[in-house]
Amino acid sequence: MEFLVVQEYLLDNDRGVLVARKRDGSPQITLVTAGVDAEGRVVISARGNTFKVKNLRRDPRVSMLIMGEQFNGSKYYQLDGRAEIIEQPEAVDMLLEVYRRRLGDDADPEESRRKIIDQERVLIRIEIGAVGPQRRG
Repeated sequence: MEFLVVQEYLLDNDRGVLVARKRDGSPQITLVTAGVDAEGRVVISARGNTFKVKNLRRDPRVSMLIMGEQFNGSKYYQLDGRAEIIEQPEAVDMLLEVYRRRLGDDADPEESRRKIIDQERVLIRIEIGAVGPQRRG
């Protein structure tokens, strides 16, 4: 049930903080724009050469905080899971779907395809394993 709540929340709230693990085990923290795919997995577009991608390739364990636009008063959810990195060319159509879900008809598919390829983007796909505590104070 908690997974469904997070998945539904991600449909309208795409701001997140991704926590990967550096080589020494300490956290590597990154702001991300997240979505959810048709199977309910968290999806994130990233350049393939970023620290988050390098760290996730080495250690796929991930934690995330998903939040709304407002810092105070907004709902938020913590999740833990395992990340999978999908490379090009397989990632291109998946990323186009992520952009279409997020931007709707405002996304120009050909322009988006060009940017995805030129920027060497990959898809980070996270299978949600657990949803964290939801109680405050």
